[in-house]
Amino acid sequence: MTQDELKALVGQAALKYVVPGEIVGVGTGSTVNKFIDALATMKDQIKGAVSSSEASTVRLKALGIPVFDSNDVESLSVYIDGADEIDQQGHMVKGGGAALTREKIVAAQSKQFICIADESKLVGALGAFPLPVEVIPMATARVMRQFVAMGGTAAVRLKDGQPLVTDNGQHIVDVKGLTITDPVAFETEVSQWPGVVTVGVFALQKAQVCLLGTAQGVKTLAF
Repeated sequence: MTQDELKALVGQAALKYVVPGEIVGVGTGSTVNKFIDALATMKDQIKGAVSSSEASTVRLKALGIPVFDSNDVESLSVYIDGADEIDQQGHMVKGGGAALTREKIVAAQSKQFICIADESKLVGALGAFPLPVEVIPMATARVMRQFVAMGGTAAVRLKDGQPLVTDNGQHIVDVKGLTITDPVAFETEVSQWPGVVTVGVFALQKAQVCLLGTAQGVKTLAF
């Protein structure tokens, strides 16, 4: 099966975690787009969604799924999102689509995080995928120096030759060369650096379940 077909497979499989009559948390990215398409087949059974990005909001609304502001929803039964990497404990690296801050916000108000991914995303230790960090622009250079001191290399993510601007008006620093052996400690430390809005390690809001697309079908990992 192609990677695209695997994404469609896990997107469809995630429907069984959607609670009828409730609002579902929806992430961002190419795998989530497959889930949104699948969700449209049962849109009459749910109240709507809380979305983690402008891109997902546009897709949801285009398919006739109401989108609620996260401030208007006390809690969500489930949040369904992809990952750039996920380890054997359910810790993830996210933010390849630059939506990590809003993703972490929606994950925090959800009772369960379901990760949907193809098997290439499962890793022994986080760090092979460049770690996204959303930063306030005036802190960019200093935050990059702190990652260099850790042994990494950091670069500002660009779009059309200029720093990419997130939905929140901030920049993204991508960090390579780190092996994150203690995701909880790493997330806790970097989150406290002045100027860091969000670090793309999801350890405090880790996945409880990962639906992994494989050549043999969907494999369910529970953490």
